[in-house]
Amino acid sequence: MVDISDLSTSSNLVELLFKRAGSRGDRPFLWAKRDGRWQSLSWAEVVRQVCTLAESLRALGLNSGDRVMLVSDNRPEWLIADFAIMAAGCVTVPAYVTNTERDHLHVLDNSGARAVVVANDKLAKPLIGAVLRSTQADHVIGIEPLRITQTGSFEYHDWAALLNRDADAARAAVDARIAGIGRDDLACIIYTSGTGGAPRGVMQHHGAILCNVDGAARILNEDFGLDDEVFLSFLPLSHAYEHTGGQMLPIGVGAQIYYSEGLEKLASNIEEVRPTIMVVVPRLFEVLRTRIMKQIEKQGKIANFMMDRAIGIGTRKAQGRKRLRDAPLNLLIERALRPKIRAKFGGRLKAMVSGGAPLNPDIGVFFDAMGLTMLQGYGQTEAGPVISCNRPSAGLKMDTVGPPMHGVEVRIANDGEILVRGELVMHGYWHNEAETAKALQDGWLHTGDIGHIDDKGRIVITDRKKDMIVNDKGDNVSPQKIEGMLTLQPEIAQAMVIGDKRPYLVGLIVPDAEWALEWARANGEKFDLRALQDLPAFRSAVRSAIDRVNQDLSVVEKVRQFAFADEAFGIENEEMTPSLKIRRHKLKARYGERMDALYKA
Repeated sequence: MVDISDLSTSSNLVELLFKRAGSRGDRPFLWAKRDGRWQSLSWAEVVRQVCTLAESLRALGLNSGDRVMLVSDNRPEWLIADFAIMAAGCVTVPAYVTNTERDHLHVLDNSGARAVVVANDKLAKPLIGAVLRSTQADHVIGIEPLRITQTGSFEYHDWAALLNRDADAARAAVDARIAGIGRDDLACIIYTSGTGGAPRGVMQHHGAILCNVDGAARILNEDFGLDDEVFLSFLPLSHAYEHTGGQMLPIGVGAQIYYSEGLEKLASNIEEVRPTIMVVVPRLFEVLRTRIMKQIEKQGKIANFMMDRAIGIGTRKAQGRKRLRDAPLNLLIERALRPKIRAKFGGRLKAMVSGGAPLNPDIGVFFDAMGLTMLQGYGQTEAGPVISCNRPSAGLKMDTVGPPMHGVEVRIANDGEILVRGELVMHGYWHNEAETAKALQDGWLHTGDIGHIDDKGRIVITDRKKDMIVNDKGDNVSPQKIEGMLTLQPEIAQAMVIGDKRPYLVGLIVPDAEWALEWARANGEKFDLRALQDLPAFRSAVRSAIDRVNQDLSVVEKVRQFAFADEAFGIENEEMTPSLKIRRHKLKARYGERMDALYKA
């Protein structure tokens, strides 16, 4: 069991890594699948590579405070590069692997990064063009050898060559350097993917992340008990949520990290790795819920009966309504159904933590009913990023995001906006004083989220301040609530609703492809999603799903008309952020005329 008391006293993140490695030595730390089998790097080996790479970065001419951009998929080298950059006294600038050349150019120009670390040729393709256009970066480092025939304005370096240094001398130099790095010093600049406008560089200092890790580790320790924890890293490490929750937190609690092979193999990776903690976004939980329900539907009447009853019991539990007659049935469900569900998640999962976007309470109720503990967290990049988290000891309530974490102060402004203060709050946006002044006022971070604090001290989020729909009668409507309810229907994969300054709401719908395939087969139609949308019967079936949702909505929240989108909202078409939140401004720009026409129908 690891001692986490030093999280509040560590001066910087590199020091924390070295402390954990000092007590864990040659025990496995980072795991990745190579040649079809999981292979590990020990804590001691990771520290050795961090130190040698750090000194090679200094030898290239990088100085304290210089920014280094990091473009890589989730892998052990991501963590090694991140800590080597900090150990060199520099500042990490993570970038999304989905970035276009234009996106990379913005980050390079805005951050002034002097060097770039990139994983492979595929990711280098859009990056190198940006490097040549910006002329900011003097060095490009390839984790895997890159096919670069002409460098032009930059020097190319091979990762393996940079690790080939005297390890003892490198460690001594790093120890001397990090002794001068404090909690207030800048650790990284994380560019918010943003649901609107150009990404802004959030300046996260060492103390902000350490404060987050301390608060999260306390929850795990007090509510679940820390042991030899295992994390499965899936979300992009360039996102603040995974950077802190999927990388820094495991280090803080001395855990092992396995790097997932991607969405297609995530289910099999979960069964192989058997994680104890999972950090995931709501959209993935929605996908997993759908898969579980479909698997159980195929198992016959008894399995479906138990699932329905389990959900009923879970719903009553969430509402605080327990019935004595549920006890015998719940015992049967605990023996016959829930072990099968838990086995799909490896069988030793203590908790799944949802963050990055709002979680529909029904999703939380479902997983709790299936015997899996789900904690919903809340935060934003500007706050480390975790502000609060549900925890059993505070009373799990799925329509809240729990009480503020240790060291976090929260208050509600007169207009309902959630304000946050503490060491976790950023120092500002990089080279953007105007936006910094808006976000940070009198020491408080203005989150842009609307909510309140319930009688148990738990934060309840009602909407984004800027996303709130105000109809032509002045009624406030939460689009995220309605969109979440729509996407719980089996017919609907994705949805966006609008209605600002309008008499009613209209929706943009992406049908669920699997449901559409089944509908086409049942109705003797060829499966062509675009062609199906022109069929009145298909449209009527989707309309029925919307009507089901409307039954549970107030008059002003009902979706009166809808249009189909041309394709799924995705990261590639820039209609979703990497954390799978919809980019409203992009969707409105593309489908605005189509949706406006719904008001004339």
